[in-house]
Amino acid sequence: MTDENQMQAEESVEDNASPQGQAPAPDATELTVSDLANIRQIIDIATSRGAFKANEMTQIGPVYDKLDKFLNHIAAQQQAASAAAPSE
Repeated sequence: MTDENQMQAEESVEDNASPQGQAPAPDATELTVSDLANIRQIIDIATSRGAFKANEMTQIGPVYDKLDKFLNHIAAQQQAASAAAPSE
């Protein structure tokens, strides 16, 4: 990389940086538990509205079940952690 290209790249990074005092922009590749809960809700709504064909349900059902078990496990862990934390 030439010095000029490197300087332009650094300027580009600085231009995209968050202003001081503001939270950085979320990473587009990040997937949160909240996102997964929203996906579960979308699947549930789409299913109740008949968005999937009957033969597609054999693929959607196991994915939904796995997602639901994972989210229930996370919720149980969070509940246990909050119960174990000393109250102030």
